[in-house]
Amino acid sequence: MTSSQPSAEQPHHDPAFEGRLLDLEVDEGRRLRNGIVSLVVLVILVGALVLAVPGLRDVAERLRDVDPGWVGLAIVLELLSCAGYVLAFREIFYRVPAILAIRIALSEMAFGAVLPVGGAGGIAVGAWVAKAKGGSVRRFMERSAVLFLITSGVNAATLALAGLLVGAGVLHAPHHITLGLIPGLVATAGLVLFWNVPRLERHFPLRDGSGRAVRWLHATAAVVREAREEVKHPTWRLLGAVAYLWCDIAMLWVCFRAFGETPPVGALTLAFLIGYLGNVIPVPGGIGALDGGLTAALVLYGSDPASAAAAVLAYHAIVLWVPTLLGTIAFLRLRPTLADPVVLGPERRPR
Repeated sequence: MTSSQPSAEQPHHDPAFEGRLLDLEVDEGRRLRNGIVSLVVLVILVGALVLAVPGLRDVAERLRDVDPGWVGLAIVLELLSCAGYVLAFREIFYRVPAILAIRIALSEMAFGAVLPVGGAGGIAVGAWVAKAKGGSVRRFMERSAVLFLITSGVNAATLALAGLLVGAGVLHAPHHITLGLIPGLVATAGLVLFWNVPRLERHFPLRDGSGRAVRWLHATAAVVREAREEVKHPTWRLLGAVAYLWCDIAMLWVCFRAFGETPPVGALTLAFLIGYLGNVIPVPGGIGALDGGLTAALVLYGSDPASAAAAVLAYHAIVLWVPTLLGTIAFLRLRPTLADPVVLGPERRPR
């Protein structure tokens, strides 16, 4: 005789209950993974600040006899540069709530200062936050590429402007053709090339079995089209991309001024943009790579080696500490909210 009641040997199975249990296990696993990653990020940020202390002390010794007003002005300019990046980030990620966007942008800046790698370090942190919150990592990477292209475009446009002005004799730099006009023309050509990438795309249609180069061309063209739309129909926040760079250049000039030097604006701007190429080397905090690249470029453009080294040391301490400190605070505020749902704003109307 059989019984309709489940026995101890044959437990009753509830599919709905087991499904909820599986979801809880997945959620717990996701929380644990996010917690571990966030802890690693935090350790890296704090570790960078600790490692930077000797450099900061060295700067303090060099600046003992300097008017502290210049140091204060340099810090203010770096804060304005950080604010510029936040504004540019909010322009591109306009659907993200303001507080969350600010925290992600500052966290990206901090991680980008600690692990430069041409900006990839900061983007990686932003992508992880997007994934932790259930967002589309692919869309985040696409918009991050637009932001990177716009900030890089400001760099190239500034290099082109400074180089052409030096080449024309309006601004001063040694060897105005070799060190002025030629870099300016190269930057101008790069801008024109990228602006017209969507036109090149039409000559190489995407088909099944297309090579990697063709696929890369189409992916780049899509990013360039979005960046062009931002440039053609800007809001005031897009000025943040300009402030992000120009306040940094002004801050380096102020660091020189703190030591009694006043380098020509044209030479300083060109040296800054060319010397910063050393920051693509994946060195923690850019220590050595950024210092060496900037100092060498400044000397090439006529600065006294001792003054250039001292100014770059002061500049690097500020450009490492200010974004990393702000970003660490922002990340600490961001961590507890990783599991919170995000309500994105509406898409913009076609422009």
